[in-house]
Amino acid sequence: MAIDLDDYEKGEKFDGDYDAALVDVQTRLSRLHVAHVVCQQRSMILFEGWDAAGKGGAIQRLTTGWDPRHFHVWPIAAPTDEEREQHFLWRFWQKIPRKGRIAIFDRTWYGRVLVERVEAYASEREWRRAYDEINEFEAQQQTDGVNIVKLFLHVTQKEQDERLAARLEHPWKRWKVTPEDFRNRARRDDYLAAIKDMFRETDTRWAPWKVIDGNDKKAARIAALTHIADALERCVPVDAPELDPDFERYARAQLGLSKKP
Repeated sequence: MAIDLDDYEKGEKFDGDYDAALVDVQTRLSRLHVAHVVCQQRSMILFEGWDAAGKGGAIQRLTTGWDPRHFHVWPIAAPTDEEREQHFLWRFWQKIPRKGRIAIFDRTWYGRVLVERVEAYASEREWRRAYDEINEFEAQQQTDGVNIVKLFLHVTQKEQDERLAARLEHPWKRWKVTPEDFRNRARRDDYLAAIKDMFRETDTRWAPWKVIDGNDKKAARIAALTHIADALERCVPVDAPELDPDFERYARAQLGLSKKP
């Protein structure tokens, strides 16, 4: 069924104890993070969405308590001169996680069919061709054992404006507001058309999209983190592997511990 952003604009408040729910889902995610390390799993978690939709806040809470040696957050900005000379996916191939690692993308290769399309940084031929290139790229990663979770955080124009205004008034948050935010805001209809096409062309069986109603921050964070936990639990082993018996005997002897009954 086609994804319609109008279905994600209710902004309903979180129903329940937010702090308790956050701890519960972060506990699940912490176990999954460790499972990546001990079971040598690889995952990519993709965040797309409007400016001020809550991507950064969700990522911050996603990684709470994680060992920084085993994950990396990639904030994706405009390509460098060197990157522009290569195929647009070249810079992302270099960011694919190694075994035991999770890569989190704050914006992604979907910039090709969003900002690069809307702002005419890519020709129509280039961005139309990119749908197949992206689907093939993601299929290759999935076949190679990389789990993919894709989220799009949606907010209404009214909610986005209120958040931008609040940032502008806050002396320690106004740095987040840039001229690009308002240029993108002015072309919202063009972005809506591009997003609609993106969902239609790239919502695949192996890498489906999950849209999050971001109009209430707390509800959105719980929904996003819960979806990530649910998705990873379907493909990452959740049972701890058996300890190598030879190593266990050695370690117990070194520590002066008795044998397990």
